[in-house]
Parts: sequence; structure tokens; C-alpha cells
Amino acid sequence: MIGRTIILDQIGGRNAAALLVDGRLEDLVVDPTDDTPVPGAIYRAIADRPVKGQGGIFVKLPHGSGFLRQISGISPGQRLLVQVTGPTEPGKATPVSARLLFKSRFAIITPDAPGLNISRRIKDEDLRADLTAIAADQMAGAAETLGLILRSGCTDAEAAAIAEDVAAMRGLAEAVLADLAGGPELLVDGPDAHDIAFREWLDPPVDEMVTDAGGFADHDVLEMIDALLDPRVDLPGGGHMMIEPTRALVAIDVNTGPDTSPAASLKINIAAARDLPRQLRLRGLGGQVVADFAPMPKRDRSILDQVLKAAFKGEAEINLAGWTAIGLYELIRKRDRLPLAEVLG
Repeated sequence: MIGRTIILDQIGGRNAAALLVDGRLEDLVVDPTDDTPVPGAIYRAIADRPVKGQGGIFVKLPHGSGFLRQISGISPGQRLLVQVTGPTEPGKATPVSARLLFKSRFAIITPDAPGLNISRRIKDEDLRADLTAIAADQMAGAAETLGLILRSGCTDAEAAAIAEDVAAMRGLAEAVLADLAGGPELLVDGPDAHDIAFREWLDPPVDEMVTDAGGFADHDVLEMIDALLDPRVDLPGGGHMMIEPTRALVAIDVNTGPDTSPAASLKINIAAARDLPRQLRLRGLGGQVVADFAPMPKRDRSILDQVLKAAFKGEAEINLAGWTAIGLYELIRKRDRLPLAEVLG
């Protein structure tokens, strides 16, 4: 299978979506089993108690507590709008932000961040001019309170579709921002797996969209998911890496196999580094990640540094911390979804 393919299906009665590139699984989203708050959901919340040592404040949500990393200007009992920024970990409050974003396929509305902006990935000056005109027309009268970012997906879209999308997002934002009366309540649900596929995976354009029931089985996605539940990832050349999440961090152990020569170690380490972003993304793993690469001369670390930087380029909110004194490699990846093993039970 050559090209980009999106498959929309279900797992256990829940929506799921898979992105294949040349037959290889590149992204996967599965809806949670319960009413766990989904990243992107917007709530009316009530400020509860500040936690000065952590630089934030707890807020009351319909399902429990959220944690907002902001104290300035917020008083206990105050009503405010918050958006879920990540998955809710067991025993912890839901992470939320007071900085709301209303996202769709073509547009992002940014309250309290005025300005009309076009994605930098759109280079054509004539197209940028046309998009600027659409933005100005649809945001007329709201430019002082609402901002707009037109996403790169606008490149091949019809002007009418873009305008309709912007108008819908503006209307939703204005309605939500005016809805501060009352107790804790869900105002805008977060996107489900199919919504995310349509919103995030259509740029660049896909070659095939599969919506038939059984699409996962027909395209071997179920077997690929089973492989993600195994900590072992086989690598070219006979080596492998073990990916094992703990409560504190995600541990990566890279092994060369029977060939332990320096050349083999570097080759296996490069293969592991190139596949690591995809493995973490598909498995839904984030937080602190510590990799114990196969032994190699210190002079080869600079090569692996460049491979890791290239591999993680384009991944959202990654901090490549680098090598520790004992030769481990550390990085921090934002927790943007629940671990796959947890979602699948």
C-alpha cells in the first residue's frame, strides 16, 4: 500500500482512527471507555483553592477537579472557562488552561489574542492575499477580542468552505465566551477519534479514506495495534528496543543482538532513534523518557544527537534534554493522550 491512508473504524464500540503511510501505522487514536475529559473539551469551572507551592489553583469541574497553572487574577469561587490540555492521569486532577482555542479543520479562533494570521506553511502570495480577505470578512466586528489563524489545510480548500468553517468557529467561540452563568458544566466536548482524523490528518492530502466497517481488519491495523502492546520493538540488523512505561518515567533499553561491535551499536542506535518518536506517539506515552542506548564510543553521541533532533522535528512540545553523566539520554514529551494499553484495557 503506497501513499497516505486514513481508516475510520471502531474498537469495542468506540470510535478509532488510524493513519497509514506506505502501509506503516503512523498515528492512532481510540476514544476512551468512559466519560474521561477529552483534551480540547471546554468547561465552565469554579475556582477552588490555590496551591502556591505548585504555582496553580484547583478548579471544580462537573466530574471532579482540574488543575490550572495560573493564580494571578483568580479568586476562589470565581467562575471561569477552562480547556482540557491533556489526559487525566489516575489519581490526579485534569490539566486545564484558561487560554482557550477553538479548533477546526481550517481555522483556530483565539480569544483574547486578536490578530489575523495565515499558516507559515502556505507560501503562495496570491493565496495568502485571498485568505487574508476571507479572514477579514468573516472576523469583521470581532477583531479586537478574537484572533484567527487559518491553518495549512486551507491550501487546497474552496473559499466557501473556509468561510463557512471560520463563521462556525467564531459563532461557537462567541456563544461559549458569553456562557459564564451557572455551576461547573461541559460547554464544548473534545474531538473524538474521527474528528481528530478529519481535523489533523488531511494535510498533506490523503490518497485513500476508508470508512467501511472492518477497515482495521482489512488493512492489518489490528495486528499493528497488538504489536504496540508488546514492549519489544524489533529493529533492522537483528537488534531491538524495549519500551516500558513506569509511574515515574518511560524506560527505553536498546540492544544490538549478537553483534556487539561499535559499528553495529551505532547502526542499531540510529534505527532506534529514528523510530522512537513514532513508537511514543502510537503508544500514547509521554512525560520523562530515559533511553539506555547500546554501548558506543562517546565520539558517536554527536551523530545520535543529530538523528534524534531530525526524528523529533515536527513533534509537538518535545524537550531533548540530552546525555546524563552516566550515559543515559533524557527527553520530555508532552502527555497528549492516554497510554494505548490503558485505553484498550
